[in-house]
Amino acid sequence: MSFVQITQSDAVTQVKLLLVDDDSTFRLELQQRLQAMGLQLMAAGGCSQALHLMTRQNVDVVIMDMQMPGVDGIECLRQVKQAWPKAEVILLTGHASVQSGIEGMESGAFDYCLKPIDVPDLLDKVELAAQKALINKENNGTSE
Repeated sequence: MSFVQITQSDAVTQVKLLLVDDDSTFRLELQQRLQAMGLQLMAAGGCSQALHLMTRQNVDVVIMDMQMPGVDGIECLRQVKQAWPKAEVILLTGHASVQSGIEGMESGAFDYCLKPIDVPDLLDKVELAAQKALINKENNGTSE
């Protein structure tokens, strides 16, 4: 296998992202901002819709709200990681709960961001997650 240096900024344009948030106004605004930066991004209004999209489309990085009706972000994270262990998940929490972010990371999340979202901070995390996702793909299923 040849080694290819994957930079963060290169990685983010090479991966497919999925934004999952039940707040349609927030979801649409963030989706538009990230797409304007050249990111390939789909969106879902909840966990079941996200899981459905993931069965039909390859997704490398998921940006997911923690507080959603029905299946919450932590449970959805567990389902995503069980079905797609190489997908990287960044959790969003609007409840200023660092503890819930830590709980998410203990459940397999790559990182978390507090709402209101600082887009440059989120983009940095997405770039790092994208870089890791591409390395995961390059390793073709090998364990870390």
